[in-house]
Amino acid sequence: MPQAATVTTALNDVDLAAVGGLIEKVKAEPGIAATTWAAEVAWTGGFRSEAKVRGFAPARSDEPAQLGGTDTGPNPVEQVLGALGNCLAVGYAANATAAGIEIRDLRIEVSGDIDLHAFLGLRPGHAGFANVSAKVHLDTDASPEAVQALHEKVTATSPVGHTLAHPVAVSIELA
Repeated sequence: MPQAATVTTALNDVDLAAVGGLIEKVKAEPGIAATTWAAEVAWTGGFRSEAKVRGFAPARSDEPAQLGGTDTGPNPVEQVLGALGNCLAVGYAANATAAGIEIRDLRIEVSGDIDLHAFLGLRPGHAGFANVSAKVHLDTDASPEAVQALHEKVTATSPVGHTLAHPVAVSIELA
C-alpha cells in the first residue's frame, strides 16, 4: 500500500500555514494591517528602568558604569541595535521560509556610532545615532542570487530598519 506524501508545514521553525494565513487575512481585510504596539516603562532608580511589553517579564535597562550606571542591563541605544537585529532575523526567517530557503545558521552583528556631546548637553546637535550598520552572516545552501533577493526583500520590509532610516513623528508629553 503506497504511503501518502508528507507535507512540510514548517521550515526554519516557522509555521508556513500560520504565515500564509496571516497574509491571506490581511489581503481579505486590509484594515487589520494597521496595528498599534505599546510598552510601559517604569523607572527603578539610578539609570535603571524596566519595560513591560504584553505579558512578558520586564526587560531591564541600565547604563554602563562608564556612563554613570550600574550595568545591570543593556542601555536603551543597545536595545535599539538589538531591536534592529531581532527584526532582521524575523524578516530573514519569514522570507526565507516563504521562498523555501533553509537557514542553517543566521547571526547579525549590529553597531552604531553616537557622539555623546549632544546627549550630555555639552553642545547642540543630534543626540542619536550618526549611523547604524549591520552585517548578516547567513549559512544556507541557497544560490547567491536567491540570498541576494532574500536580503533585498528583508531590508525593504524591516519595520525597525525603516523606523531608524526614515523620519518618524514622535510625540512625548507630560501626563
